[in-house]
Amino acid sequence: MHSLGIHTGADLKERSLLELTHHFGKAGQYYYKIARAEDDRPVEANRVRKSIGAETSFARDLSDHSEMLQELEQIAQIVEQRLEQHETRGRTLTLKVKFSDYQQLTRSKTMLAPISELSRIFEIAKALFESIDPENRSIRLLGISLSNLDNAKQTQVIQLPLFQNRGVIF
Repeated sequence: MHSLGIHTGADLKERSLLELTHHFGKAGQYYYKIARAEDDRPVEANRVRKSIGAETSFARDLSDHSEMLQELEQIAQIVEQRLEQHETRGRTLTLKVKFSDYQQLTRSKTMLAPISELSRIFEIAKALFESIDPENRSIRLLGISLSNLDNAKQTQVIQLPLFQNRGVIF
């Protein structure tokens, strides 16, 4: 595209359908329509949610460790509220950290049982946060998300009784 002088969406919009199909074949029609915000694909409004989370970009970079943990707990509260609103829980917690130099790290942990309680969300997020050793680094963004979602209404924990057979517990 650059060799044709197309560097922006506005440049693409200036080109005719004939010119774009000449240079790009079938894709030319797609480029022509997309540059004009024409998209006739059906909207999938009821898609299955894959994760729920929250993140905060800070107006000033955080350098105080206790302030970072305080912000992390506030984000965990938002995640808990969103999980409650959607009546779901998640098994994989992902922590996102972006430093002042824009380096981004993510750390994840998958639990055996789904979680949705603030105390567990914050506990796991804090452990993941401590594992990245943020000492002497300023933080620009923190985020927490839960995936491997499980509809809390439909999930039941089934406890099976243990029984003993000839001194061996099964």
